[in-house]
Amino acid sequence: METSLLYQIALTLIPGIGDVNGKKLIHYCGSAEAVFASSKKELMAIPGIGTATVNSILNQNVLHRAEEEINFMEQNNITALYYEDPDFPQRLLNCYDHPLMLYYKGKANLNHRRIVAVVGTRKASSYGRRYCNELIEGLKESNILVVSGLAYGIDSCAHQISVDLDIPTVGVLGHGLDLIYPDQNKKLAMEMSNNGGLLTEFLSKTKPDREHFPQRNRIVSGMCDALIVVESGVKGGAMITAELANSYNRDVFAVPGRLNDHFSKGCNNLIKTNRAVLVQTADDISYIMGWENKVQPKQTQLFSELNEEELLLIELIKQSGGLGLDLIMMKSGMQPSVVAGTLLNLELKGRLQVLPGKQYKVLD
Repeated sequence: METSLLYQIALTLIPGIGDVNGKKLIHYCGSAEAVFASSKKELMAIPGIGTATVNSILNQNVLHRAEEEINFMEQNNITALYYEDPDFPQRLLNCYDHPLMLYYKGKANLNHRRIVAVVGTRKASSYGRRYCNELIEGLKESNILVVSGLAYGIDSCAHQISVDLDIPTVGVLGHGLDLIYPDQNKKLAMEMSNNGGLLTEFLSKTKPDREHFPQRNRIVSGMCDALIVVESGVKGGAMITAELANSYNRDVFAVPGRLNDHFSKGCNNLIKTNRAVLVQTADDISYIMGWENKVQPKQTQLFSELNEEELLLIELIKQSGGLGLDLIMMKSGMQPSVVAGTLLNLELKGRLQVLPGKQYKVLD
């Protein structure tokens, strides 16, 4: 058994510590194990750590429970992700209240290039389900990972269409990985494990209590690039998730609905108060996020004859597999103004691609 993991889990079990103070303790002491090895005097010297917290650290016998959890993980193919691990969702690290530890059962990369969270009411209408399906289907070509909370309604809809379309999808749970809630989603959760996974910050034997779901929601909003609210009343978990996403500077989108529809009022209000972008199609999201497949059209001029300077630069760049502006000027022997003008013309003709750092590459 890995000793460091034992203490990392144990630290999360101490009453009154929490994620923010836990990170503070680790920062000052050097590691989770060092927190337990520190004296009362050393712990009391840490800013913001009071007597009650120090006494909890010194008096709590939590190592046995942490050992139990490690045994549970080994038996059920569950991975513990400490916040300093490279596989921990890196987007979460930008959120001040991110968890110290996550527990993951699945195959999907939690640091996928593009992550979309989809949330909404548990009482989804046919309108909401249709738009949920259409948006995710439309985003498939953008190579996304879909995250939601495995609840009834929009959450389940988002996970199911992702499974059907072979899009990786991860459900973030408000309880331990020893159960699935709601019970009706057991089959869906099993299907998700084949192309996505299940993620939680809660240890086994943790029940789906009401107060756990706002905690779950911060993970959903924190690990995504874009959050889509499909249907929601003016209050509820989806609205909490949207507020959290805004506080984390995530892009928030909302599907509008009729003014008198109860479960469109939340979405309409998000749009009205400029806390979400109105979304009608997946293209709206791709455009705002910069995920469009920008293929340069091969216009007639692409096949037009190139002049002498253009041919020279094309051949020069092609032989090198790509060149920076300074080397192009040096190797071509042309005047800088001529080089700049010629490169611009080649770019406009769709013959060159400009890469970061003014590097040029020939397009076939």
